[in-house]
Parts: sequence; C-alpha cells; structure tokens
Amino acid sequence: MKKPMLSNRKSGKQRLYGADSQLVDQEERRLDLGFGSTFTDPNSRLINKDGSINVTRTNTSFWDRVNLYNRLITMNWPSFFGVVLLLYFSENVVFACIYMLVGPEYLLGLDKVTDGSPLGQFWGAFFFSAQTLTTVGYGHISPSGYLVSAIAALESMIGLLAFALVTGLLYGRFSRPVAHIRFSTHALFAPYLDVNGWMFRIVHQRANQLIDVQVDVSLSRLETRPDGVRYRRYYNLELERNRVNFFPTNWTLVHPITPGSPLQQCTPDDLAESDAEFLILLRATDDTFSQVVHTRYSYRYDEVLWGRKFLPMLDGNQSGGALLDLAKLDDTVDAPLN
Repeated sequence: MKKPMLSNRKSGKQRLYGADSQLVDQEERRLDLGFGSTFTDPNSRLINKDGSINVTRTNTSFWDRVNLYNRLITMNWPSFFGVVLLLYFSENVVFACIYMLVGPEYLLGLDKVTDGSPLGQFWGAFFFSAQTLTTVGYGHISPSGYLVSAIAALESMIGLLAFALVTGLLYGRFSRPVAHIRFSTHALFAPYLDVNGWMFRIVHQRANQLIDVQVDVSLSRLETRPDGVRYRRYYNLELERNRVNFFPTNWTLVHPITPGSPLQQCTPDDLAESDAEFLILLRATDDTFSQVVHTRYSYRYDEVLWGRKFLPMLDGNQSGGALLDLAKLDDTVDAPLN
C-alpha cells in the first residue's frame, strides 16, 4: 500500500516514502532517442538532410553560439578557404590603414614603387603589410622610426600565430575521419520475401574500407493520449540485418513488416497524419584512421515510395572483379505489394 509523505512542521523535518508505480514502469519502458515527446510541429523534421539535428538554441553566450573551432573544422572546403582568404585580406587592409595613418613617409622606398597618389600609397602599404605578415620581406620597402617598426614587429608576430592556427586547422580537417555514406533519395515500401518491407539503400562513396558497420533505425510519429494531447513517440524498427563486417558494395536495409511491426496495416494517410519520420544512425570503423565514424539521416513520410523496389547496382560478371555503379543508387521499378 502506498504510504503518504509525512511532514513534521514543528521539527521542520520531512520524510518521503516510495511505492510501486505503474506509471514509473511505463515511463522507464518508453523509448526516447533524446528529442523528447513535445517535438510536435508537423512541418519540422527531427534530423535535417545533411545529418544535423534540427534544434536551434537561444539565450546562449556569443562564443557558445559562434563555436568557431567546430565551424571551421566542419564547414566545406570552399567556405574554409574563403574564410582564410577573407581574414588574410582584412588583416592586411587594417595594417595598411594603420601605416597610412602614421604616415606613408615612414615607409622608406614607398615612393619608388608607387606613383605617389594616395591610392597608390595605400596599395604599397597593403603589399608591405602582406610581406611583413608572411615574413617574406622583399626589401623594396622598410619601416623607419620606432613606431612603425613596432607596428611591423607586432604584425609579424600576429602573422606567425595566424599561420600556425591555420596549419593546425588544416591538419585537423585532413585528419578528421568522415563517413562518406550516400543514402538513396527515397525509402521504399516494397515486397520482401513473402511479406512486405520498409527499406532504403546506402553506399560508401570512397575507396577506403569501412568495417564492422552497424545501423539503427527508429520510427518517430505523433500519437494522441486519451486526454487529446498530441505527443511524439518512438519505436525501434527491427532490421533483418543491422550489422555487416565489411561494406565494399551497396547495402539495402530492410525492416520486415510482420505482426509485431509498428508499421503493420499502416497506410500513406496514416504516416502523413502522424508526421512519421524514420531516423537512421550509422556507426562504423574507418580502417584508414582506425577510428569510429558515424552519420545520421532521416526520411519523412513524404520521402517514402509505395510499391517500388530497387534495381541492382552491382555487376558481378565483370572479368577479374565486380563493377559498382553509384549512379544507380536511386533506380527503382514498380513492384506490387504482397
């Protein structure tokens, strides 16, 4: 029998008693991937197509929001080199302006390499800054006076630190293992053996090998409590095979729809009404770096095709080996459901 909490107001002491609770047992058994049950906007996905989590943080500090190192490590290569060139150009512009404010006459030899106009002097100071920043120093222009020499020394030190930081970022980007997994554009409901199955296809785009590959798939959908409140619930989707030792070709992952499946007897309207989203987490070991890599992906209800099946990507009849055509990853054909 449940014991109530006893309170002794005179002594200021309180004593708590525990009891068996069916609600606690149900909550412990409830699957939660970390998104919670209040993520109920039907127009938003949990995981974006690039694998990022669709959560925006507010009321954070500036540096936590910028997260500079993570951004510089994870952004694509054109953006990274664009940021480096922009910072390099900006720094030279700033120091060129400082030299011009101090006086172009303190840069000896500036009049010999420019036409003497303000714009020409500025660009002369700009390229002197670039030579100082990179410690090249061709010798055509040199600082005169303690103030300009001190500014040039400061710029040289900043240049050494900046290039050391960029070198570290380049090393971090090159040494960071990434799983270059390509997912099929659509998932499918297709016939599978003597039943039906929900399936999608993946392929590794690089020549290096991934080993001990493991995939977990979960279904997220909105359901309604007896009091009429909508909440998000999660289900593990059992795959006919969720782990392979080697991953040299493509892999079609299948969730067979059996009587115990949460997709049993579902329809396209059911998936749309419940804002269904299939969440995928892949983990593997990269044999080049000997480190674990992972990637995330998701399919919403409107990214699932019904009554289609994948066409083969692998041609195993090639002399001396097999041919894997990555252009056929999304190739499908009509296949009536069982």
